[in-house]
Amino acid sequence: MLSWRQLLVQTLVRVNTTPLTTRTRSYCAKRGKKVTLYSRISPLGSPAASIVPELDEWVRQGNKVRFAELQRIAIDLRKRRRFSQALEVFDWMKKNEAVRFSATEHAMRLDLIGKVHGIVSAEDYFNSLSEEDKNEKTYGALLHCYSRQLQVDKALLHLQEMKDKGLTLSPVAFNDIMSLYTRSGQHEKVPEVLDRMKKHGVNPDNLSYRTCINSYGERADIDGMEKVLNEMENQTYLNMDWNTYAAVANIYMKSGLPLKANIMLAKAEEMMDIKNEDIYSFLISLHTKLGNKAHVFRLWETGKSNCKKIINQHYITMLKSLVKLDELEEAHKLLKEWEKSGNCNDLRVPCTVIIGYIDKGLYSNAERMLKDLKDRGKIASPRIWGRVVEGYLDKGELERAIACMSVAFPLRNSKGWKPTTKVIMGILSSLGERYSSKEAETFLTSLKKYVPLNRPMYHMLLKSYVDSGKDVEELLNSMKDDNIDEDDETKMILNMNQAGN
Repeated sequence: MLSWRQLLVQTLVRVNTTPLTTRTRSYCAKRGKKVTLYSRISPLGSPAASIVPELDEWVRQGNKVRFAELQRIAIDLRKRRRFSQALEVFDWMKKNEAVRFSATEHAMRLDLIGKVHGIVSAEDYFNSLSEEDKNEKTYGALLHCYSRQLQVDKALLHLQEMKDKGLTLSPVAFNDIMSLYTRSGQHEKVPEVLDRMKKHGVNPDNLSYRTCINSYGERADIDGMEKVLNEMENQTYLNMDWNTYAAVANIYMKSGLPLKANIMLAKAEEMMDIKNEDIYSFLISLHTKLGNKAHVFRLWETGKSNCKKIINQHYITMLKSLVKLDELEEAHKLLKEWEKSGNCNDLRVPCTVIIGYIDKGLYSNAERMLKDLKDRGKIASPRIWGRVVEGYLDKGELERAIACMSVAFPLRNSKGWKPTTKVIMGILSSLGERYSSKEAETFLTSLKKYVPLNRPMYHMLLKSYVDSGKDVEELLNSMKDDNIDEDDETKMILNMNQAGN
């Protein structure tokens, strides 16, 4: 019986040397099923999961696999930041010697190697390429790796080598250098790259200008930013985009120029794709910073009308905006609307409102929502419960703090939360005064199940007992059970008790 690799070679459609756009590469001649290879791979969402077994099994079953399909799968995986799996697709093809990669495929693979295995592996792969495959695409991919890893010297030397070889330089190469300077905090060098680009005969693209505009914004140089924006607007080969105007608006906001920011936001809206809800969400966030309630509501309603689907992230953005604008009643209404949308399993959405209540000191509102979620079988993070506990303690509402903590404690093991020392000490400091000895010791027993008590915690509770005139014998026994012996401070606290008597 033939192995699957032998089957692969036998059924391979021979690859010619025509360009990628005109050639078809495939692996098996057998008619495939309606289930696609993509539908088999896509659910493997964990970046740690290998897709090689799925690829192997697909071929074993006699299914056809065209190169174009594999390339589309790799590109999709890369977009979703599943870099290891995207690289596995290319490695699988190369391992089976089923295709001859063009420079385009080599460039994609090189970039993925840099992301997954690091710059040294990317350099090794580049050096292994034939001279024919070392063109502007593969050179550009390695330059992008250097930029991503903030390798300034290597990036500049590599760009110079590209120039020396006479390779055709695109804006992408210069954009990588500008991005490198931006992410390394050398914003003053970005305009110099833009000038070099133009002197080299390369027309800057929208990203080039936008990166330069942002570099001036980082230095609060409004005049310099406006000069670059004016130059960009007067380039006949460019079409202005909403991203640039939104970036300028953000810079104006940070510089305390709200009127100019509003003008830029209006221009951004004129340029936007009215079917793209992500853009609406972004503009809503900017209008929120300016306090433009009317524009926030208008953009939300327009987005719902123009876009096919409103996803949970869009609801989260709008809810955050409403909370920041103190429109808590509207936020509550929107939350009810979301609950009717049929996609209401994402706890991030209601928690956005809950956190808003907490930030504004409305702890009872937050607690009410948390209890409502719990009653419906939806348990929020214990960290949120913990914030409510802290809020109640700050307001001196010990009973409500303890009640919320009793809910949060059973959740901590699965969520990695534990109450802060501030919370525990705050409760212990008042426990003896507000509760009977029996109630205090019951709480202490419960607390010890989740948090190991140390000497400062016991001393805090001991002081509380002494101040309220309670018997300390059981508490001292509890200390001994936890292997905490009496020290000088313990004796000093006990002497306070004797002095009081």
